[in-house]
Amino acid sequence: MAFRGIPAEAFGFYERLEADNSRSFWNAHSSDYQMYVREPIRALVGELTPEFGSATVFRPHRDVRFSADKSPYKTYQGAFVERFPGTGWYVQVSADGLMVSGGFHSHAPDQVERYRAAVDSGRSGSQLVAIVAGLSDGGLSIGGDRLKTKPRGVAADHRRIELLRHRSLTAGRDWPAGPLIYDRAALGLVRQAWQQLVPLIDWLCEHVGPPDS
Repeated sequence: MAFRGIPAEAFGFYERLEADNSRSFWNAHSSDYQMYVREPIRALVGELTPEFGSATVFRPHRDVRFSADKSPYKTYQGAFVERFPGTGWYVQVSADGLMVSGGFHSHAPDQVERYRAAVDSGRSGSQLVAIVAGLSDGGLSIGGDRLKTKPRGVAADHRRIELLRHRSLTAGRDWPAGPLIYDRAALGLVRQAWQQLVPLIDWLCEHVGPPDS
């Protein structure tokens, strides 16, 4: 199936789901989800597979076993291309529009230790500084889980203290629902952003890697 865009109906579907996150609504509109959300996302990541690898298109159901929020359905549709657990490229559709991101989402203790050692190291740390600057200059926002203060044992005036605060590191950008997203042009937006993220993901693969267990 060729990707033709994310139809306007997908965003309308999520606006209504946010207002009525119930099984009765879902059962009445599950065909809308399949037609306007899931199939276009599958087509989108399918066209990107030769360049980036196969994506997992996540299920729409929430795991509510350990959550105070018992809403049964996610109010977004995500898909993820994994280089190793927690690291790779991501795309998401919600009522807000289209969001693309990538990087290092998980943060097992051994991963954080390797990440900070690489940031502290002269060569690899300088490489990451340049990568992050390039992503920012290219219109992507830098994110991730980070400490409010400095990590233990790190000098407050360390020249890479902002990167050392991170326990995960991501970059991304988003677009509101509109004609550009409804069209096949959305494929180019996702492809370009994912290509921009390649240096970051390659750096993480080299210096962080998967969790030990």
